Amino acid sequence: MPRVRLEYFAQFGDLAGCRTEIRDTDAVTAAALYGELQRDYGFALSPARMRVAVNAQFRPWNQSLKDDDHVVFIPPVTGG
Repeated sequence: MPRVRLEYFAQFGDLAGCRTEIRDTDAVTAAALYGELQRDYGFALSPARMRVAVNAQFRPWNQSLKDDDHVVFIPPVTGG
């Protein structure tokens, strides 16, 4: 069971109630971890609309997770 460090931006931080979190997870991939967060925090964005970074590098959604990975789910950017 990996323990990962999560960092939340924009609406993800609002829904999670924090900007960073250390989480023990049963997820073995970034996609499975995002599914856990959808269930636990109500994240509604589809992975197809976002990017995931693991250890400061963009990765595919099937990226395997290991202890102490730093994971960031990056929502679409809007500006004005």
